[in-house]
Amino acid sequence: MKAILSSLLLLVAAVSNAATPEDFTVKSATGTGSFSLKEAKGKFVALHFLLKTECPVCLRHTRDHMVKGASLPNVVQIFLKPDTDKEIESWVGKLDKVELEKTPIYRDPNAKLAKAFDIPDGYAFHGQVVHYPVTVLIGPDGREVFRYVGKNNADRLSFEKLAEKVAELSKP
Repeated sequence: MKAILSSLLLLVAAVSNAATPEDFTVKSATGTGSFSLKEAKGKFVALHFLLKTECPVCLRHTRDHMVKGASLPNVVQIFLKPDTDKEIESWVGKLDKVELEKTPIYRDPNAKLAKAFDIPDGYAFHGQVVHYPVTVLIGPDGREVFRYVGKNNADRLSFEKLAEKVAELSKP
């Protein structure tokens, strides 16, 4: 029994460690910049793993968080699209300059970062199988402190719930 329990604990530890990369850098899909986790040390980082580029629910979710985001100055919000570079470039080519500035989305080509964070996949979306919509909250120390996995496209962590969670985790 002890051996089984030890093996199970090692498996849980391995999965936990695999789900929180120490650092990563993602390139902007809508501009020329990039984001690195190490640059955000001391702040919370909300990673929003979105669905496909053409997803209108994803864009509404992104805009809602961006409009309200100034009320959480200690949180950096990063919105990630899992599409191929070609799909992202095609989508960006359809946006005008104002739209590009309002839509700070980063590239996660072929969902590599989603896989590194063990985001569950298997969600059927417009004839494709993709990762579920997920928000991962990284604490000021760089470690994952909260995760919300949506059950479907409309099931997202609202800005208000994110703000509540940050307030809860910020208490001494």
